[in-house]
Amino acid sequence: MSLFWRIFGLNALVLGAATALLLWAPVTVSVPVLLTEAVILVGGLAVMLVANGTLLRWGLAPLDRLTRLMTTVDLLRPGQRLPVPGAGGGREVSELIRTFNAMLDRLEHERATSSARVLLAQEAERRRIAQELHDEVGQSMTAILLVLKRAADDAPEPLREDLRQAQEITRESLDEVRRLVRRLRPGVLDDLGLVSALTSLTQDFAVHTGLHVVRRLDTDLPALDEGSELVLYRVAQESLTNAARHADARRVEVSLHRSGDAVTLEITDDGRGIEAPCEGAGIRGMRERALLAGAGLDITSTPGTGTRIRLVTPVSRKQP
Repeated sequence: MSLFWRIFGLNALVLGAATALLLWAPVTVSVPVLLTEAVILVGGLAVMLVANGTLLRWGLAPLDRLTRLMTTVDLLRPGQRLPVPGAGGGREVSELIRTFNAMLDRLEHERATSSARVLLAQEAERRRIAQELHDEVGQSMTAILLVLKRAADDAPEPLREDLRQAQEITRESLDEVRRLVRRLRPGVLDDLGLVSALTSLTQDFAVHTGLHVVRRLDTDLPALDEGSELVLYRVAQESLTNAARHADARRVEVSLHRSGDAVTLEITDDGRGIEAPCEGAGIRGMRERALLAGAGLDITSTPGTGTRIRLVTPVSRKQP
């Protein structure tokens, strides 16, 4: 039955019931209308309106659910779908919900595809910048250090101290360039694997922020493809950055372990927490990376009690 005939039938049912009562009920209307008759007529009208509203509310309930989902759907949280009503739900309503679910399927697929292209291009650009920093800027600053050292060795004492200070500033700048290179493209991830890369990341993070970092990294992890390892590393990197910049945390715990056919990464801090409506670009970037790896990202936070970020990455896509 179409939506038009459903609504028409509901109204016809209410009006038919009212007509039957007028025909067979022993009720008459005087002229002028008596008070008791007016009360009965107004009461009957109220009953008809309530019955009609209730039946329409029941008939249009699937559209209300569809409207609520349309206002809250988020492509970074895939899988939100509405059940298609059965035969009693109306042909138009069922077709509308079925079409909306199919549209969400297409949008999620297109979003995942476009995000994958963007993230891969971003990683390629990071790799290129890191290579140029290492090859060009790093080598140039190393050469400057050698020149400053020779000049300081041959310079008189008043000038030698200034050259030593310039040499120290240059050395610190070179260390900062190397740190940027590691953040842009973690070479240890390619050379030594995920556990070593996370160990290096957390050590560097603790040194530069002063936060107490606890590591619980299992070494007997299953084999992961390069993309999944990079997603795990980037999510850990962004989580630590958020803990240092926004959470006012003093302690951060990083855990990596196997959970059946998946690898689970958990980052927990004791900071001030976040509110779900205030998710920024960093968290949404983590969600996009999780979609790229087919992983599930769960963020649990209550203001004042810290934040826990949990990433579950499947390993079945690549066999060792």
